[in-house]
Amino acid sequence: MNSKNNKETNNLTDEEIVKSVRNGNLNSFRLIIQRYQNKLSRYIKSLLISSTKEEIEDILQEVFILAYKNINSFNLNLKFSTWIYRIAHNHTINYSKKQKNKNLNFNIDDLDDMENLLISDIDIKGELELEHAKMELKKALANLNLKYRSVLILKYFEDKSYDEISDILKIPRNTVGTFINRGKKKLLEILRDVL
Repeated sequence: MNSKNNKETNNLTDEEIVKSVRNGNLNSFRLIIQRYQNKLSRYIKSLLISSTKEEIEDILQEVFILAYKNINSFNLNLKFSTWIYRIAHNHTINYSKKQKNKNLNFNIDDLDDMENLLISDIDIKGELELEHAKMELKKALANLNLKYRSVLILKYFEDKSYDEISDILKIPRNTVGTFINRGKKKLLEILRDVL
């Protein structure tokens, strides 16, 4: 593919790519994989504790297979990223349950950006040195209930809106806000206990 065609395909919306796949252009699905591979891999990794690179790659591959198989059920009036994140979230939860790893957790080594956002948002920067705060935040997130951790990861790590989080987790938009606020408060409680 020459660079002109490559630029043209990069300018396509997700929904336009989906239409192309539905019209029989199977190569278009590669664009979806390219766009979402790193994002979904990071999200899957953030939900599973002690996951290996191979496990994450397997789950990610299964997510893309599920998305491809169900591409015709995607409503083109909705946002594709929300739809594929929901598939990734549900498949990761199901995988974890099958592995009898019910204490879902995230890989604490990949949270630098999220830490900075959360630290500034819950205003603990003045109370702790930044590096110490990051380490304590990782521990606090590891101990946070999944319903709070999921919304915080989607909000601060994946930069999703309240509406997108609502669609991904299948919870009301108001509940998203409630879970984010409660999650931040619980993080503060945990962090204050370690001061």
